[in-house]
Amino acid sequence: MKWKKYTLKTTTEAEDIVSNMMMEAGIEGIEIEDKVPLSEREKEQMFVDILPDMPEDDGTAYISFYLEPEADQEAILARVRAGLEEIQTWGLTIGEGTITASETEDKDWINNWKEYFHQFYVDDILIKPSWEETKPEDADKLLIQIDPGTAFGTGMHETTQLCIRQIRKHLTEETALLDVGTGSGILSVISLKLGAKEAKGTDLDPCAVDAVRENLEANRIAPDSFELRIGNIID
Repeated sequence: MKWKKYTLKTTTEAEDIVSNMMMEAGIEGIEIEDKVPLSEREKEQMFVDILPDMPEDDGTAYISFYLEPEADQEAILARVRAGLEEIQTWGLTIGEGTITASETEDKDWINNWKEYFHQFYVDDILIKPSWEETKPEDADKLLIQIDPGTAFGTGMHETTQLCIRQIRKHLTEETALLDVGTGSGILSVISLKLGAKEAKGTDLDPCAVDAVRENLEANRIAPDSFELRIGNIID
């Protein structure tokens, strides 16, 4: 299904008030693009080590919203334009205030990544998603089934594979693993499958909770062998 996408060009000064006006006009969801620098608190909550260089803030903001084809497009747009006129009477600068229209496909963004994630090997370990079958020739491999979902970590990144090889090299039955940045739980799952005594993990992202639980179940690992805490390990 194709949706209508409308993008309003305004100012960063007005984006909060304009966004609230759109909600009152019957628009259920919006997205905002601007170049406002991140606050220190926002930087702390980013799940990356190095933040990208951001362009200089030019005071411009773009507010987009989507309408289903059967929605009364003209009526909603009329309410938005009337709301913009009212805001201007308050003396607030809204910038250009222009609205451009385009079409976008209705996509399942949560599941689209699956077409890019396929089974692969780390030495004699087979890592695969649940929707792919195990090949007969892989019967002797150590099978690890991982569905990361919205959590980080498929195991395909080189650094993760290096960790897997080092775990394989040094792990013993007395190993207790601390998995910092657990994500999908792939390193803990592999460690426990290889015979680790226990694993404890931390992550900033609450999405890791469901991902880890589901991956422990998929790999038939007892849930009491792994403890996950959400939060900053430094705190």
